[in-house]
Amino acid sequence: MAKTNPWQDEYWLPLVQLYLMKPVGVKPTFWRAAVELSMELHVEPRVLHQRLEQVARLSTPRLEHLWQLYGNDQKRLARAVRLWREMRGFGMASEFYQGVEINETFEKDFRPLPEDGRFLPIALIIILSLYFQLVPQTMVTQTPEVAELAKLLKVAAADVVQVLMLYQLCDPYLNRSEISLSPLLLPCQKVWERFEGYDTNKLAFLAEELKEYYR
Repeated sequence: MAKTNPWQDEYWLPLVQLYLMKPVGVKPTFWRAAVELSMELHVEPRVLHQRLEQVARLSTPRLEHLWQLYGNDQKRLARAVRLWREMRGFGMASEFYQGVEINETFEKDFRPLPEDGRFLPIALIIILSLYFQLVPQTMVTQTPEVAELAKLLKVAAADVVQVLMLYQLCDPYLNRSEISLSPLLLPCQKVWERFEGYDTNKLAFLAEELKEYYR
């Protein structure tokens, strides 16, 4: 059967630890450590972000109690989180989830593409946003925005250009007839279809949020 993962009271423990990571406070939605915890708990990053805001407000008696116990004792908190992970089968996922189907949704966006492990789907989303900010003539390695994004994603500028070229093949307004054998073509087509008709300003805002994962 599919595994559903509603919020559980025990999740507050690692969330308090996340909150106390430097810089202390509510982290950006797609901050890498926040995403990693989201994937571990199978809880959407935006939901986790809302819960972090609850930690900041100490909005429940449970949170007040945890803060009294661990707010000034991170070593004690680390031990408690380590014990919690050991008890829930952390590090032994195959045994822990044996016979249980995990219904992954957002997690897939943060896993390396099978077609090209240098890219996560979120990288293709970020590059798609850049695509709508450029014209074809500027989709070259010399363009500062291309070079800057490549540095952030830790790939070559030519790799970003390759994805931009693939999006040109997906773009019905360009009506390109070329054929590409790139293994990234299908993932790019899926991302294009996913955001087809999406407001480009909203896409740009999402891309800026997703960039936090790489910073």
